[in-house]
Amino acid sequence: MKQCVPVSVLFNRNFLATSLALASLAGPGSHALAQEASVVPLEEVVVTARRRAENLQDVPISVTAMSAEALERRQIFSTVDLDRATPSMQFTSYGQLSGNNAAAVVFIRGVGQLDPTPAVDPGVGFYIDDVYMGRSVGAAMDFFDVADVQVLRGPQGTLFGRNTIGGAVIVNSHLPGTEFGGTISGELGDDNLYQVFGVVDLPVNEDLGLRLSAGTRKRDGYVTREFDGQDLGNENGYTLKGTLRWTPSDSLDVILRADYTEKDEHGSPFVFKGINTNAPVPAIVSVAAGCPGATMPFAPLEPGDPRFGAPFVPDTDDPRCANNHYDKGPYTNGGTAPVESTFEGYGSSGTLAWQLNDALELRSITAYRETDWTGIRDADNTPFTLITTDYTSASEQFSQELRLSFTSDRVNGITGLYYFDEDTSDRVTVPLAFPPAPPFIASLLNGGPGTRDLQFVDLGTESTAVFTEWTYDVTDALSLTGGLRYTDEDKFMQGVIFNLFPATDPDPDPLPNAAIPDGGPLFIRPDEYTENFQKMTGSASLTYNWTPAVMTYLSYADSFKSGGFNQRYNSPTPDFNPVTFDEETVESYELGIKADIGGSLRFNAAVFSSSYSDIQLIYRQGVVPLLFNAGSASIDGFELEFTYAPDLSLIVDGGFSYLDDSIDDIIEIPGADATVGPDNSLPFTPEWQANLGIGYSFTYGDDLELTPRVDVAYTDSQFFDAANTELTAQNDSVTTVNASVTLSAPGTGWRVTLRGDNLTDELYPVQGNASLATLGYGEIVYARQRNWTLSAAYDF
Repeated sequence: MKQCVPVSVLFNRNFLATSLALASLAGPGSHALAQEASVVPLEEVVVTARRRAENLQDVPISVTAMSAEALERRQIFSTVDLDRATPSMQFTSYGQLSGNNAAAVVFIRGVGQLDPTPAVDPGVGFYIDDVYMGRSVGAAMDFFDVADVQVLRGPQGTLFGRNTIGGAVIVNSHLPGTEFGGTISGELGDDNLYQVFGVVDLPVNEDLGLRLSAGTRKRDGYVTREFDGQDLGNENGYTLKGTLRWTPSDSLDVILRADYTEKDEHGSPFVFKGINTNAPVPAIVSVAAGCPGATMPFAPLEPGDPRFGAPFVPDTDDPRCANNHYDKGPYTNGGTAPVESTFEGYGSSGTLAWQLNDALELRSITAYRETDWTGIRDADNTPFTLITTDYTSASEQFSQELRLSFTSDRVNGITGLYYFDEDTSDRVTVPLAFPPAPPFIASLLNGGPGTRDLQFVDLGTESTAVFTEWTYDVTDALSLTGGLRYTDEDKFMQGVIFNLFPATDPDPDPLPNAAIPDGGPLFIRPDEYTENFQKMTGSASLTYNWTPAVMTYLSYADSFKSGGFNQRYNSPTPDFNPVTFDEETVESYELGIKADIGGSLRFNAAVFSSSYSDIQLIYRQGVVPLLFNAGSASIDGFELEFTYAPDLSLIVDGGFSYLDDSIDDIIEIPGADATVGPDNSLPFTPEWQANLGIGYSFTYGDDLELTPRVDVAYTDSQFFDAANTELTAQNDSVTTVNASVTLSAPGTGWRVTLRGDNLTDELYPVQGNASLATLGYGEIVYARQRNWTLSAAYDF
């Protein structure tokens, strides 16, 4: 029967052995590939971008595909590293507003989502072993026992469905091997880095095989809190994974998987970037602390009190004044509130592939996943309590997918059904010096506590879809493909949201159950709210093979991301119902070429034009970040990727992208600040991006190989928010240099690698967040400084 083959970038026998020398964590499956490779310098890359195994060069989609060997060769060790080798992609952790280190913010071709919290769906779909991950928290992960990664750029609304308007990231794990074997590896490095990983294949018989893996990684943080010496941005987690594969016949393949990940870390490495000394909240806390000359902008509690007036904090180094003297540099944090980042994730899945006959295959994918996480952040990063967020979330999801695939000489197709159900429970508490009601102000002026927003919110999603896509080979050179998907999705919300005063009071038990107009304290009524979204999406493409080595294509695709409910409130809404936001959509046209030249050069290029409508962007109304449909934009671009292997020793990988985005229409949001303007750029959308890697293998006798490798990545300036806040942006272009040297003895299975990251010790931001109008703060995360690691691995 046909199997879904992992991505394999294959070279000849000697060259693959050289590539394996770069792999400090490569598994026994990788070693097997080295023994079986042919003598052709560049062989086919097999991808599953259209839900079936195909040669990358035959697929009319822009795809960056990397096998385990390629990931090691290009020094890609986690999802966060993917943008260093993928055009038009930005992937960062420390998601804004979450306080969680594992919260991923992913953008492809200018489309993604800033807010990783559960009320907002991601704009780039994330799939592990064919299972969609409903939450962004947890998507920032290390590549333990990963067989291949595929990044699909552009809308994938037909075969992948919901929340793939920017693209999709596919991560596939290794399957059990047919022989006993495994890999054990370890790594040490700067900042007390310690990593151990092991994997073993345990074949039970010729029909049943088991693969077990475990890995742990610990590293000190690189930002130090001055208050208590706690290190922020540290790593402390482990992952367990097991796969059981049963093939009782040539026509039946059953795969059962389970995984568990736990992380218990300090807070995200945000540092102070700035304070708006004319904003209300910095003025309130400064006056309350006794800052000389500070004034707050509210009616005085007693007539003539000089502390009341236009909001102002003087520029003085007096510690009672909340101003920019609290800037302690890129690696020191001045906050004093508790901070924390934890993550626990468990998943299991069962895949059944049944080859009904030579033409038909039925595939069933059943999966269940749970995630629990916390994120506590001191957003202002000062000793004051401008705002602190404490977020706890628990989600569980179930999905079922059925696919029927048809294969013949001229016609190939797939038809399927998809069901997804997710429930999330959140507790969010936010101590802050707001709102400016007289009792709160009086308490602060007397040295007492402020207020605390408290939110208990249940969220739900139930989504069903039917889809089909068919390819007809009109001739041996010309192919036509078309597909449709219909999605019906319900979103649910029920919340208990109010403000506590004083902030030191415990959570009430029982919780209140009435909104303000009904005699209670709740900002919205505690009813269950429902919104329904229905959408037909589709795709079409035409491909033409000019020669067996050169293919061009023209394609169209669209996708949508459903709307939902905002769950953050600091005051009642006008009708005491939650503020909703509508779906957003992307339509894209693409013209591409894929070519293999002379057996040593492969290059793939595409030019595209996208229309982005009803964009979901975060605006602020007062202190609260809310999601609104902000308008529409156009995104045009060009991408190129290449691999060059002129001989058995040298390999060059590279790529670049150009993005031109423009805001076409703006929807005015009453009462919102830091909004989008006509000249703004979309967040995480640098104009230029490029990467280049060069490796060369030296052979010494019959037993040793030495392979130095250098990788350079360039990213143009970019903003981290829709308002284009320069204070917290990456205002300059950034070039980073990583390098490695690997010594290996391929015949014995040993390899040792010395690696240096950020060798030029560049100081540059990777994430930023600001609320300058009312709360008045700006915070930023800088990349880790130059660091070195030494790793060793042994295949047995």
